[in-house]
Amino acid sequence: MPIILDISPDERISIDVFRPDDAEGVGELFRSVYGEDYPVKLVYEPKALVEAFEKHENIPAVARSSKGMIVGYVSLFRSAPSMTVYEGGQGLVLVDYRKHGIARAMNHFFADEMAPDYGVDAVFGEAVCNHVYSQKAWANEGAVETALEVDLMPAEAYAREGSATGRVAALHMTRMYRTMDHTVYAPEGYEETMRSIYDGFNSGAAVVRAENEASGDKNTSIESRFFEFASVARMTVRDAGKDFHDVFVRHEAEALGKGMVVIQIWLNLSWPWIGQLTEYLRGRGYFFGGILPRWFGADGLLMQKVAVRPNWEGIELYSEKALRLRGIVQDDWQRVTAQIP
Repeated sequence: MPIILDISPDERISIDVFRPDDAEGVGELFRSVYGEDYPVKLVYEPKALVEAFEKHENIPAVARSSKGMIVGYVSLFRSAPSMTVYEGGQGLVLVDYRKHGIARAMNHFFADEMAPDYGVDAVFGEAVCNHVYSQKAWANEGAVETALEVDLMPAEAYAREGSATGRVAALHMTRMYRTMDHTVYAPEGYEETMRSIYDGFNSGAAVVRAENEASGDKNTSIESRFFEFASVARMTVRDAGKDFHDVFVRHEAEALGKGMVVIQIWLNLSWPWIGQLTEYLRGRGYFFGGILPRWFGADGLLMQKVAVRPNWEGIELYSEKALRLRGIVQDDWQRVTAQIP
């Protein structure tokens, strides 16, 4: 059901799922605020926006004014390896409409109405940590903190608002829609940490200590993506076999050669041999980031490496659980960096 807001005697806002005839208005909305500079170019391309919606790759909600304009936009879009895990974001409200609760209503609509209607397993957001407003907004929609992505964004991205003193971390927050009983294997040293993250989180995960098992027989498969504007590399480890070290070194060398400051590694927590992988990565400077629920269908583990000292002092967090998570991540970074010559 659409959400209706009466914002004046002669204007009503209807928040509902995107329709193909909204596409032109979405582009006009983003141009009015960002010009042509918004990094997700899909919003400027009506045909591509409609096609992505029809394939359920990008599922927007829009705020339509009774005066015929699109005045707000937010989207669920695929960015995780699993087809049923969506990221929520790209939220925007036209400047003149920002004091009417439209953004809050759109967040409520996509979290409580749209996501269940499209059969998603989980929706996550990356709430920036140069302030706590987006973290609170996600928490209000039932999302739980599960990972801290250190130094994810450059300070330059926030130059206009002047809200960052260095690179900006993001708090990975997830709302579950389907519980699935499953086993996750905790690498040595991470068992209690993982249990504390899962505590109170309705994922259905049973944490088991990873044993010193041999890696799988499949060839290692790693997919790398590079975000040059943020100097971030993300590596999805689809399969990990005996050739993991050799394959990983090639991907890491490519990332460093492109000047990436942050490298994130996504591992599958359903692998009993995951402890071997994390031990190797820790020896190369990678530290714990957190849990990525249903990331591969099974849950994922984030390991991360930052080429400079992380901007720990610039991380603003809103909750006790988030503060504990930062302590866990920072402590592991200190242990890892202390053992590297």
